[in-house]
Amino acid sequence: MRILNIAIQGVPGSFHHQVALAQFGENTEILSFNTFEPVAKSVANGDADFAVMAIENSIAGAIFPNYELLDRYELTIRDEVYLPIAHQLMALPGQKIEDIKEVRSHPMALLQCKSFFAEHPNIELKDDIDTASVAKQITSENWKGIGAIASTIAADIYGLEILARDIQTVKNNFTRFIILQKQKEQLDFTPNKASIKVTLKNEKGILAKLLTLMSKKGLDLSKIQSVPVIQKPWEYSFFIDTVFDKHEVFKKTMQEIQDKFGEVKIFGEYLSRK
Repeated sequence: MRILNIAIQGVPGSFHHQVALAQFGENTEILSFNTFEPVAKSVANGDADFAVMAIENSIAGAIFPNYELLDRYELTIRDEVYLPIAHQLMALPGQKIEDIKEVRSHPMALLQCKSFFAEHPNIELKDDIDTASVAKQITSENWKGIGAIASTIAADIYGLEILARDIQTVKNNFTRFIILQKQKEQLDFTPNKASIKVTLKNEKGILAKLLTLMSKKGLDLSKIQSVPVIQKPWEYSFFIDTVFDKHEVFKKTMQEIQDKFGEVKIFGEYLSRK
């Protein structure tokens, strides 16, 4: 069996890495990138079979630039995964929290642990590209006095000691990841969720009419995000996640929206995991 190439943002021990292993198993080749753009590009050019990409967090909200990457690189959403996020403060063994002068991590991880660090004002917080990559660098550079916020798995991989467990402010904290591929394929199941983009005509009240239509058709909006159309001032596109009971109704509604309201682009039809 051919080994699959899976693109992720981050290094082994990152939350993206955890999702990749859970979805595709150990017999995969993980392609690690520092930022999300090369993740999307690797799928678009065929270097990766699939990608794992965080798209929103239950505390911090949507990761808007990733919607733009999904659109620009013409990628297809194959599935979604909700991962419970638990943040651990870790450092080189033998240190205490009082010894830590600086903590580095991904900006979203720092945001999610804001209350914990309010109780430790002497610790300076610095943004970094990824959670697990900081853990890796602490070990490789033998950094004392510097901590990382990362997963338990990252602490195990890089030999770090956990100084404080589950420091996220909201304990019921989830990140939604999407599984991406290049080509749309024939589905062997009946989807009940879809991610779409609607570029509306510049008409008064048109958004309200669109939402009313979707509601009447039984399409429940779980997410809506607006973005201006750069080439057309005062016109907007809307990224929408919608959940539905009848796939046939969804398809007919998309055609009706296309005919009456503006351009429709379907990023993926899949099963809701929530």
